[in-house]
This record gives sequence, C-alpha cells and structure tokens, in this order.
Amino acid sequence: MAGHSKWANIQHRKGRQDAARSKLFSKFSKEITVAAKMGDPDPDKNPRLRLAIKEAKSQSMPKDNIERAIKKAVGGDGDAYEEIRYEGYGPNGVAVIVEAMTDNRNRTASNVRSTFTKHGGNLGETGSVGFMFERKGEVVYPAEVGDADTVMMAAIEAGAEDVESSEEGHVIWCADTDLNEVSTALEAELGESDSTKLVWKPSTTTELDLEAMQKLMKLVDALEDDDDVQRVTTNFEASDEVMAAL
Repeated sequence: MAGHSKWANIQHRKGRQDAARSKLFSKFSKEITVAAKMGDPDPDKNPRLRLAIKEAKSQSMPKDNIERAIKKAVGGDGDAYEEIRYEGYGPNGVAVIVEAMTDNRNRTASNVRSTFTKHGGNLGETGSVGFMFERKGEVVYPAEVGDADTVMMAAIEAGAEDVESSEEGHVIWCADTDLNEVSTALEAELGESDSTKLVWKPSTTTELDLEAMQKLMKLVDALEDDDDVQRVTTNFEASDEVMAAL
C-alpha cells in the first residue's frame, strides 16, 4: 500500500474506531484474554499478551478493562475462542483478509460469507488471496520522535527491515517473529510507540477510484461490525483526492 494512501486510510479508520470505541474495546478484551490463556498472564513473559495490551493502550482502553480481561483468563472464565482467518475478494477484485476469534465457527463463517455476498464480494478458500500479502510486524511512531535519519538508525540497530517516513509519522517494518524484540529495542531508543502489531502487508495492490472505494468501505465496515471479527485487511491503493472525498 503506498505511503500516502496508507496514512489517509489509518486516519479514516481511526475516525471510525472513535465512533465504535466500546466495540473496539470488546475486541481488545477478547485478544488479551486469549493471549493470557495461551501463555503466561504476566505480559513480561508473554510477548503476544504484551503486544495486545500495548495496542489496547494505544486506543486509550482503560487499565481496569485490561486487568479484567487478564483476570478472566486466569480465572478460567471466558469462552474457548478459536482463531480463524477468512480470505476473499471485495468489489473490483480487491483482496480481503478477515481475522476472527469465535466460539462458534459455523455462525462466524455464515455471517462473514453473507456479508461478502451482500456487498459485492465473495469469500474464497484459505490461501486464495494470502499470497498477495506478507505477515509483518508494524511499529508506528509520530513524526516528532525524530527525523527520518534518526528513526532509520534506531530501526537498523533494533533489527528492523524497513522504514517509511512521511510528514505524518514513521512506520517501521520487521519480520513477524521479531516484533517483540524490535519493538522493545525501539522503545528504549525512541520511547512509547503509537502502535505495535502484527499485520498483513500487501505485496501487490489494486488501485481504486472514489466509487469503488466507497463500495469497499461499506464491506469493510460491515465486516468490522461483526463481534467475531478482530481485524480486516485489504490491498487497495487510492489517491489523496479519493481518500479525502470519502
């Protein structure tokens, strides 16, 4: 995804996240509970839990909610969630990856399939679009932490693979397996990041005009409204003008 459209997209999604904060918090709670259940409830000994908490904090999730989600796992409460990935095509052939966490695989599959169909897309087999993405660690810092050279040097020393710097900030990329290590090293050098998470990074993109972009956003918004869906990733690319008109 090109840098200019990606930042506009992040802002678009942030605005939407603000409008659905309670739904967002419940998704974070689910991820924290599952991470704590699968490993150690101490984030210092559990990289996945540490990253889940960091991401929740970056969206201003209250400390009480985070602690409650961990206690739920320690107490053996909470449903037995299963992680599932769905892949398909949205309008205009845009590749879509849907990451879900569910206690009822049939319900989630049915909902995701009907959402794709209703919004001009179609659900494919696992692997049908995955080859267009790479699993990467992504660490985002605001522009004020330093200039591009400063951040690049810190990223190289931390073991990162690449940096994209713009007026809006810095996006640091690393191998998915190195995210905990790289983010910890960056934190020591640059301070707290705005966001640290595992993402699907598009290796090929599909350019969209305004009409196609509006159709895609309807599909993404509908998928994100599903309580079982944790995250939706697409490989669209769009100009600043298109993103500004959304």
